[in-house]
Amino acid sequence: MLPQTDKIPELIDPQALYTSNGQEAWRVLGIMAEFQLATDRLRGIRPAVSMFGSARVGAEHAYYDKARVIAHKLSDAGFAVISGGGPGLMEAANQGAAIGLNIMLPRERGGNQYQDISISFRYFFARKMMFVRFASAYVVLPGGFGTLDELTECLTLVQTGKSRRIPIILVGGSFWRGLLDWFKDKLVGEGMIGAEDLDLVRIIEEPDAIVEAIFHFYENRGFQPTLAEREKMLNL
Repeated sequence: MLPQTDKIPELIDPQALYTSNGQEAWRVLGIMAEFQLATDRLRGIRPAVSMFGSARVGAEHAYYDKARVIAHKLSDAGFAVISGGGPGLMEAANQGAAIGLNIMLPRERGGNQYQDISISFRYFFARKMMFVRFASAYVVLPGGFGTLDELTECLTLVQTGKSRRIPIILVGGSFWRGLLDWFKDKLVGEGMIGAEDLDLVRIIEEPDAIVEAIFHFYENRGFQPTLAEREKMLNL
């Protein structure tokens, strides 16, 4: 469960570590700061579910309401919900017990108002690591390149054994079915992945069924990572 805490400010003032001449040493320090501070802020947040989806979907859309309901169901079941912290489906997801991992982008506004814990990142790869490292499951709603990036990142890490296996659940069968068919036809059909790799991901539509599937996955082992899994997470 989430600790009782005020909202956490941005990790760092970007101007504090990045000199005008762009010295690489300062950049490395900035990267280290993001990893260290985010790890400290999120330590002890268990269990958590990372939710993803489009920033461009408005509150009037059915996807928005679906994301909001899923987030509430997860929160009521005892999960923290981690999102990208932005608008659209990320905002809907943060209406549960909410952690927002925000990314600083030139053409997007700041984080949404529903974050209990808010952390801002300059580097995508540092942010992506936190999504995976602290997640007991992924719930992925329809979205664009960013959503696909998070989905394929997790699939790759689990497939290659760099991360522990977790439930990866897609919401919106009509949106995702074509992609999964392409995976089967092209990736499996041409030997790029094994047929068993398709079992890493599944489509579930109903919010209650999503919560049930996550609990079922951990029924005989618990949410706490094993020693071997913790070692994997240190080597992401």
